[in-house]
Amino acid sequence: MTTYQANRFSSLIGEIYDAAVDPALRSGALEQVAHYVGGCAAMIVSRDSARLSIEIHQHFGTDARFRQLYRDRYVELDLLLDRHLSRASEQTIGVTDIMPHADFLDTSFYREWVEPQGAIDLATVALEKTVARTTILQVLRHRSRGTVDDSMRERMRLLAPHIQRSQFMGRHIRARSHTVDDLADVLDGLNTAICLLDADGRVVHANAACRQLFADANLLALVGDRIVARNTRTDKIFRGLCEIDAGTHSDTPRQIELATSADGQHYLLHAFPLKRDGNLPRDAAATMLFVQRASMLPLLASDAIAAAFRLTRSELRVLMAIIEIGGVPDIAAKLGVAETTVKTHLGRLFEKTGAGRQADLVKIAAGFAVPFARRTQGGDGAV
Repeated sequence: MTTYQANRFSSLIGEIYDAAVDPALRSGALEQVAHYVGGCAAMIVSRDSARLSIEIHQHFGTDARFRQLYRDRYVELDLLLDRHLSRASEQTIGVTDIMPHADFLDTSFYREWVEPQGAIDLATVALEKTVARTTILQVLRHRSRGTVDDSMRERMRLLAPHIQRSQFMGRHIRARSHTVDDLADVLDGLNTAICLLDADGRVVHANAACRQLFADANLLALVGDRIVARNTRTDKIFRGLCEIDAGTHSDTPRQIELATSADGQHYLLHAFPLKRDGNLPRDAAATMLFVQRASMLPLLASDAIAAAFRLTRSELRVLMAIIEIGGVPDIAAKLGVAETTVKTHLGRLFEKTGAGRQADLVKIAAGFAVPFARRTQGGDGAV
């Protein structure tokens, strides 16, 4: 291998691994692979061991019509793919490994699928073989280049393990990315403010409720990437919970602390350390901080309450009004009904829930509090 060839090979390997990080580069990398080995088109294809399904993962140089024809009909006539399914070793396979090339030219696979694409020959190499599936790289050879030669076979053999590792890396990177994105979406759906801090007290991540808390700036604010408390009392509580000054975490149980914002609202603060590997960098998440506004009106799963106690729509409305308003006269005025109607529904609520007084109804409903940021309303309509 000359210096030029070695540099070209090294550059191509770099492109293959870059494609693992950025999926947008995969098509260009496959194009370079096809050109490097001497092909005019290429596909990365996998088929299950039972020969029931086929998937084209990547492609270059073949239009959609031929890819669909391959899926629908010609995959069954592709002897090279079939040979990989039944052969344990991973190696480059050409047409002449199976039959004389002259005989291949008489097959319908060649005449109806290979030749119409301007190709004269093809070669395949296994990228991955498991009990369930086999994945191959298929490269078509243009008629102007002649049949597959030893150079093409060798180049495909050399590239195969790098393509395989790139695909493996890409799957893990994407899986981890999806997991992180999904987790961020879940955290954003919670009404509790959640913030991840690194070992130096800098904010690594904040969910939507926490970002809103910072934006309101009545209790805590964000200056740069650090949290600043709006009063001395809250600052003492915050630093004590997170132990930022000490930089260490004790094994004693964490307490839930009460802090009051500038506008007089009460908040519950709680923090606990995350398990950290000693080799993790200091900017990795080290502490999780929870901030929850103390409220007499928690978010309730009203539909679940109704289902649990078989409440009618009207009974549910009265129950929700008891939680939010309290007294029978005020409930009647709010709902626009007679007090006797409210009392009738209240009696049915006691009977169905087993409660003896309104305070018990509130306690029962509190057990159906949900952590989601969207408030669940009671049913609409007249009582």
